[in-house]
Amino acid sequence: MNKTSFDKPRRVAISLDLDWGYKRHLEVYAGCQKYADEVGWQCTINPAADRILRRPADGVPFDGVIARATKSLADAARLTGVPLVNVWLNSPAEGLTSVFPDWEASGAMAAEHLLARGFRQFGYLGYARDIDSRLQFNGFRNVIRQAGFSCSTFRFSRTSISGVALGWEKILAGMVKWIDTWKPPIGVFVCQDLVCRYLIDVCRSKGLHVSQDVGIIGTHNESDICNAPQPSLTSIDLGFGQIGYRAAALLDQMMAGHLPPAKTELVIPAELVSRQSTDAHAVDDPIVGRALRFMTENAHLRIQVNHVARAVSTQRRTLERRFRESLGRSIAEEIARLRLERTKRRLVETDATMKNVAQEGGFRSADHFYKVFTRVVGIPPSEYRQQHQFAFPERT
Repeated sequence: MNKTSFDKPRRVAISLDLDWGYKRHLEVYAGCQKYADEVGWQCTINPAADRILRRPADGVPFDGVIARATKSLADAARLTGVPLVNVWLNSPAEGLTSVFPDWEASGAMAAEHLLARGFRQFGYLGYARDIDSRLQFNGFRNVIRQAGFSCSTFRFSRTSISGVALGWEKILAGMVKWIDTWKPPIGVFVCQDLVCRYLIDVCRSKGLHVSQDVGIIGTHNESDICNAPQPSLTSIDLGFGQIGYRAAALLDQMMAGHLPPAKTELVIPAELVSRQSTDAHAVDDPIVGRALRFMTENAHLRIQVNHVARAVSTQRRTLERRFRESLGRSIAEEIARLRLERTKRRLVETDATMKNVAQEGGFRSADHFYKVFTRVVGIPPSEYRQQHQFAFPERT
């Protein structure tokens, strides 16, 4: 959408619970503000937008609102006819025009990562009544089931750990009982990064090592929580900056008089950021485990199957057989997977040329990298970079 000229700039209220300080809330705000700067809106952060809209003597102070919409705010917006875009999936208000993360896609992403690490036992730790946890678990479980495995769960109420955490002791006891049912190694997907830290503490009290016994993936990629203390947390970045940007673009259309879309807009996760909590490869065969570690550490080099066999002092044919028995794929397929995983990270995290990305990924040439990447991923590497590197895409 091109910038539209008005006698006065559009007035937009942003109500996103920014006082909580969550990275995801701040990123939604940053996305909204970036769009606002591009089109010349006058934005205000307003945690009391619902009360202000209900003051008829003051006139309608906003042309539009982007919010984690409460029922009170949704009712006030309907009463005054002010366009509202909601970014809170668990909002008690119904029938709102909304932009959300694709929670099921985040679950599928986590499952694929753990499966690629060789895990064959799986668990999900999430909130009992939250819609996002339910959708996330569905995406996770569907991929696990398609691979022929099952998934155990432990769910608890979000309110039991907030405030003075009246349900804390009960939750800890429940986690201990759940962990007692595990048969490590196990890969566990968790609804929130902070909850991962709770789980790690309980795992340690049970003598379990993260990531050798338990591989853990969190949600939201809250960097301060993920990066320290050790082990650092693998986590899914849901792309909240893009959610804010898309919510603002949608509001722009509505303020211009266009009807809102019939369906909720879903934004695919930005990336899975791999860290120490999923470093290990869960395999029963110790030789295959050593081979996987060698391959992970050297995937950026032009290693071949015979290099892997020599590194673990095993005949190539024997290693190939044991590898297929453990992981269901060949050594060459795993080398290719690791190379692609590395190049994906380089494409997203750097502005390196395709030639450099190919070299650092262990490919013999940029042309070879292009052909392999496009065949396996389904899109060219340049398009993959465009889709994943920028939190705020160009307006259309």
